[in-house]
Amino acid sequence: MICCDNEGEIACRVMKTCKKMGIKTVAVHSDVDASAVHVKMADEAVCVGPAPTNKSYLNMDAIMDAIRKTGSQAVHPGYGFLSENKEFAKRLAAEDVVFIGPDTHAIHAMGDKIESKLLAKAANVNVIPGFDGVVEATRVILCSGGGGKGMRIAWNDDETREGFRLSSQEAASSFGDDRLLIEKFVDNPRHIEIQVLADKHGNALWLNERECSIQRRNQKVVEEAPSTFLDPETRRAMGEQAVQLAKAVHYSSAGTVEFLVDSNKNFYFLEMNTRLQVEHPITECITGLDLVQQMIRVAKGFPLLHKQEDIPINGWAIESRVYAEDPYKSFGLPSIGRLSQYQEPINLPKVRVDSGIQEGSDISIYYDPMISKLVTYGATRAEALQRMEAALDNYVIRGVTHNIPLLREIITHPRFISGDITTNFLPEEYPEGFKGHQLTSEGRRELVATAAALYVSAQLRSQRFLGNLRVSTTPQEQRQWELCVELEKGSHTVAVSRSGSTFTVEVDGVTVEVSGEWNLASALLPVTINRTPRVLQCLSRDAGGDITLQYLGTQFKVRVLSQLVSTLSAHMPEKVPEDTSSILRSPMPGSVVAVSVKPGDVVAEGQEICVIEAMKMQNSLIAAKAAKVKSVHCKAGETVGEGDLLVQLE
Repeated sequence: MICCDNEGEIACRVMKTCKKMGIKTVAVHSDVDASAVHVKMADEAVCVGPAPTNKSYLNMDAIMDAIRKTGSQAVHPGYGFLSENKEFAKRLAAEDVVFIGPDTHAIHAMGDKIESKLLAKAANVNVIPGFDGVVEATRVILCSGGGGKGMRIAWNDDETREGFRLSSQEAASSFGDDRLLIEKFVDNPRHIEIQVLADKHGNALWLNERECSIQRRNQKVVEEAPSTFLDPETRRAMGEQAVQLAKAVHYSSAGTVEFLVDSNKNFYFLEMNTRLQVEHPITECITGLDLVQQMIRVAKGFPLLHKQEDIPINGWAIESRVYAEDPYKSFGLPSIGRLSQYQEPINLPKVRVDSGIQEGSDISIYYDPMISKLVTYGATRAEALQRMEAALDNYVIRGVTHNIPLLREIITHPRFISGDITTNFLPEEYPEGFKGHQLTSEGRRELVATAAALYVSAQLRSQRFLGNLRVSTTPQEQRQWELCVELEKGSHTVAVSRSGSTFTVEVDGVTVEVSGEWNLASALLPVTINRTPRVLQCLSRDAGGDITLQYLGTQFKVRVLSQLVSTLSAHMPEKVPEDTSSILRSPMPGSVVAVSVKPGDVVAEGQEICVIEAMKMQNSLIAAKAAKVKSVHCKAGETVGEGDLLVQLE
């Protein structure tokens, strides 16, 4: 069987089930993915083209050649670009190759958002009020595709015009279909979806719901199953409507019906995804079903093994999407680089990590920046959340910027813990953008004390060699230290004393006790601070006393100095930050789609200067002030890196 997806993690996920079922697998890959994990995991692999997706993973001719070459009998499309492509399914059927998914009728019907809405109405499924035709160029939601691409909210005429332009461009780029539709915007909704499973014999089940309301730019970040919001009656009503829709289009496979749910538990059909969803693992956790196995059985023609009354809700599962993104930029703009160090927290109980990367893997501009899906499971929601907190603290990712700081803040936020969430959670809770974990006075003391203890531990280790003092005439080992610790523009004078592996640190008149194994070669730093277990990560430290610690998910730069060095450092010159008001730099790596200005043009504050595309999302970059354009350093079609100079103003 061929695993056909540019998302390595889902290809790996499918292969794991295939191996359990005794099915041999073939991986298709682009040339830059030749050493990817899913390629190594497969029994056989075929290169289908260069890095750009339209020349490899979307290249149906090359994939069909790979199928013929390997004699593959079936294709699992994952949830990549061809997973909902009816033409691809038709070509497979023409060559008697099984498509592990629904038939072309269901793909076509549900892939077109206008047609799917009309079919949902006919099947007595609640739909969002709106215009049911194709939107004209000046009159916004995408008619094909998904993943948040092409979706924009318009509050006025200007935003409608800009939204139409950018959404249609994204739609054409990602899905080859630039048609748009318009629907009423449901304010403060929850995004709740129902997993369905149907066979070729007319049987269909709903496998409970997944809450997917935590989103940024209409893309999911944290999901859970079940939802804290639904009561049994609403759950049943949503499940039954999802099954009605599946039966109306003669659906056969695993699929997902997505709904928007308002504060009064009124729910409205949003779309149906005719494929496996990214967040399917949390449904597997609470039902005990292997959805990939079920898809393969259905594709082979077997009837479902279960009845609706057999589907349980056992426990609670949380999924965090771990991305190579900078969460401090619009809650997550893509980051690229090589994973210089990578360690998944799979040693912890009831933690599942679905990934397709490993230490040394490259995160490029060509594909989705997802690193993994981190899933925790517990008997209760509180237990699942507690395990997620520990898993995020124990997840080691070096070489790329990642969104673990944001994920950890979300799952520990009082509002999230209470279940009071909507799709507006992030902009409402962080109206000025995400700034990382905000230290309390207690947290500040914990971090200062840990940094001081780490500094002293490193000093003591440097004095010894093979367990003995490096210089035999060294005076008796020091047991007390007076240090200065700088953190977030504040300076703290601390007194440190040691007894074995325990350090007693006096910070701002408060005593903090820090103990641990102090293995400075380990990526993880498990410590106990005032009898509370914590796992920190020491990301870097140097001889000048600069230490970067990951504490409660967020990176903090700390400087630990002796009292003498601290006094002298006050005389060192400070680097003046760059004035960015007159320059425009790329906030992320990507390609330049359009440049709207030239030297000599006068621009107004907020005027679009250029459009950068990264990971199939288009971002409009604007002028920070009214000024004359001095120089332009990019042109359409060029690739730019994060921080590259694009335009300079006078």
